[in-house]
Amino acid sequence: MRRALPALETRHTIGELTYRAIRKAILSRRLPAGTRLVVDRLCEELKVSRTPVKQALAMLEREGLVVTNPHRGTYVVTITKRDIAEIYSLREAIEGMAARLAAETITRQDLQRLRALIQDGRKALEAKDFDAYAEIDLEFHRLIRRASGNQRLQRIMESLDGQVRILINTSAAVPGRGKVSISEHQQVVTALQARDPQAAERAMRRHVANAKEALLAHWEEAHLPSGHEEAVGKVS
Repeated sequence: MRRALPALETRHTIGELTYRAIRKAILSRRLPAGTRLVVDRLCEELKVSRTPVKQALAMLEREGLVVTNPHRGTYVVTITKRDIAEIYSLREAIEGMAARLAAETITRQDLQRLRALIQDGRKALEAKDFDAYAEIDLEFHRLIRRASGNQRLQRIMESLDGQVRILINTSAAVPGRGKVSISEHQQVVTALQARDPQAAERAMRRHVANAKEALLAHWEEAHLPSGHEEAVGKVS
């Protein structure tokens, strides 16, 4: 495995730093889908002991970013067509609910921040910085979820954020999808500003459903016919 992780500079909260370093490498695809994660190699790259690496991998497995196969080892997750359908169907329902609730409670400051995120997202797409766009897109959705005031809703979606982050990065790279996504974000903000719960939910559900269709179409183009459980990313 090529060197993908920088050595950590401090031993303060070493477990958290180890987790963040590996997670960042996965999300940025320096550790691509299918990469085998060997504890000793990770220890060597990060200059840490085995304990924080094992703890980090356990946290990442709970987050859905790595999988452990008995007798084979731990690997960066490969996201299948079925995963896309399930994750985005769940997102459509929960993000739609969040937008409906947020329309009644969102503040002017939050609306201003959403508009600023739309502008930041447009700039990231123009620069073809899909990693930056994915972070901006996630923050856009997180802000609306926070504005909903429903903590359980937020926790459910936070458990999917890692896999969603990978998929947003993929969908943003699909020709034309990023521009459409920006327009859909604007429609959501317009409905939120109008304090129209039904319109906000419709706009959000339409946005997530369109993203799902773009991802599934991209998957079909890049992989074998449906029925084969192949990954969005290639196994290295």
